[in-house]
Amino acid sequence: MHRKFFPRDKNYVLEQVQVSLENNLLQYMVDYVKVAYLLRFNPLGIVDDTTLRIQDHPTNNYDHLHEFYLILAGVYRFKYYSDNQLEFIFDGRDPREKYEAEWPETFRQWTKEFCRHEQFLRAILELTVFYPEDYTPQMAGLRLSSFITKFFEVKIDSQKGILRIRVA
Repeated sequence: MHRKFFPRDKNYVLEQVQVSLENNLLQYMVDYVKVAYLLRFNPLGIVDDTTLRIQDHPTNNYDHLHEFYLILAGVYRFKYYSDNQLEFIFDGRDPREKYEAEWPETFRQWTKEFCRHEQFLRAILELTVFYPEDYTPQMAGLRLSSFITKFFEVKIDSQKGILRIRVA
């Protein structure tokens, strides 16, 4: 299903690649967040209940991160492919191959940069490892939306999609 984040968001090949790589990339992100959190907040490796819970958590359900992933994918298309939906690739690859190489590389780089922020680490762990049965993920989702707004200097409007924030 296509979700249009800006008026020229019509790069369907890129979007299909992004959707097909969602589980693999979210697995990478959650694993990276776990390691980054433990290195930052438990550098001595002291084993306690929190550490054990993070280490023993089987990360296989990414439903609560789906919306965050879709927004990141939209931001990527907005940042890198908002003006030109079709381009000529002169190295013999088809666009799918190019996107299958570029998108994961960018996603992994962003994940590393995101992990420098405590707000991001805690929100991801809250939506995966520490997710209680009776919890509504709205607060963590709002924190992640706020994080995207600040990090990329864009606003995600429900009606207009992704908009650049004008910084004076």
